[in-house]
Amino acid sequence: MQLRDLLKALSISRTIGNDQIEITGITADSRQVKPGDLFVCLTGFTVDGHQYAAKAQELGAVAILAEKEIQVDVTRVYVPDTRRAMAILADFIFKQPSHDMKVIGVTGTNGKTTTTHIIQSIMEQVGHSTGVIGTIEMRIGDQVRKAVNTTPDAIDLHESLRWMADAGAEYAAIEVSSHALDLGRVRGVRFVGAVFTNLTQDHLDYHKTMDQYKQAKSLLFSQLGNDYEQDDMKYAVLNMDDPASDYFARVTSVPVVGYGMNKEADVRASNVEMNARGTQFQLETYKGNIDVFTPLMGLFNIYNILAAVGVCLMEGITLQQIKEGLSNVQGVRGRFEAVDAGQEYTVIVDYAHTPDGLENVLKTIDEFATGEVYCIVGCGGDRDRTKRPIMAQIAARYSHFAILTSDNPRSEDPEGIIEDMVEGLTMTKVPQEKYVTLVDRREAIRYTIGRAKPGDVILIAGKGHETYQIIKDQVHHFDDKEEAYFAILNKKKMDGER
Repeated sequence: MQLRDLLKALSISRTIGNDQIEITGITADSRQVKPGDLFVCLTGFTVDGHQYAAKAQELGAVAILAEKEIQVDVTRVYVPDTRRAMAILADFIFKQPSHDMKVIGVTGTNGKTTTTHIIQSIMEQVGHSTGVIGTIEMRIGDQVRKAVNTTPDAIDLHESLRWMADAGAEYAAIEVSSHALDLGRVRGVRFVGAVFTNLTQDHLDYHKTMDQYKQAKSLLFSQLGNDYEQDDMKYAVLNMDDPASDYFARVTSVPVVGYGMNKEADVRASNVEMNARGTQFQLETYKGNIDVFTPLMGLFNIYNILAAVGVCLMEGITLQQIKEGLSNVQGVRGRFEAVDAGQEYTVIVDYAHTPDGLENVLKTIDEFATGEVYCIVGCGGDRDRTKRPIMAQIAARYSHFAILTSDNPRSEDPEGIIEDMVEGLTMTKVPQEKYVTLVDRREAIRYTIGRAKPGDVILIAGKGHETYQIIKDQVHHFDDKEEAYFAILNKKKMDGER
């Protein structure tokens, strides 16, 4: 495509140089530039892409999109906002992929990953090819791509949606983070449905206040549009038990499907029963009621299920088809995932990294635990410090013994992070015999498993599916599930030797 044809998508731009050149690709990462590319200069929090314009030229970029003056010998296109222009051009270059399928966006502090996977499970049970984009991976059928961010940048997102559309996807369920909404990563994506899971404390290092965090989330619902297409009605699915839903319902003009367990809602769960196999409950909807069973456990997963059901009902899926989809749904990697090496105690790995998420998981464990509950937990460095003491308090309150350790310390001193957590225990006068601090996460896992007795439950919280640990500027291989498995085997060997 010639540059001048591509620039027709932009209402405001100034071109210096030849605009009758062929553009074969677009990227905002100077390391990924290929000959024939248009390179987009983005101003980030720590890096300014304008500084890499010359490097992009060296690697073969034939044009540069910029906000500020740059010195290069290739065609320059100046716009007021490169991030906004990038989204417009990406949608144009990849031929508006979100128009070739139905895209469902899921936002909220917790539950996004599981909700998108439940949507996919039900849809595919009916025979609808459905892609998923989120924290763990991008997937359509048996094709998988690695995820970098919860929500990719605009170029990667539109390219991934085009990949899914070309692979035959009828639906795409994608996680939409508050960062993505605030930074415009999903601009140009045509959502037919938007889901809200919950709003609890997280990302205050970025958003500063809970109100700003809520405002960012609201963009998904306000951007659904103001028109009503009778043959393709858009909708919002909101958690009525969360106070933020009242605000989201006001900022959107589309029909709202409410779900919950405590307040009146269009989709509800009642008579909930949990056991070692999973969860059974009555699903009450505006389409009728039906008893369902799912292998998923925990009240937090009931909410995720209700959110997915709200979407599927709006898409014309029957209650019987929903029941079948829920009975076959598989657990998500790193979400309440058991580590089984034949031991007589339970080890669970979960991504819970927020106060609300950790409390929900520990409450679920309390439903079936017969022995003592141990909670291994840390907090990420260079992130919201205010939640650190709260996380420690929750770990101590809902477990018999808390092990405070490192998560991804990043540039911070890991001991300093743990000290912030301990402050929460000091404030609430938690006895020192109820917790221990171990900076080394591997040591923390081995120590805790070494203490376990038959019937005990160990929760390893915070990292879930992640297979790395970031210490300073180094990324080290680290997998909680892998570490727990080897620790269990070592304990069995040691116990056998005794």
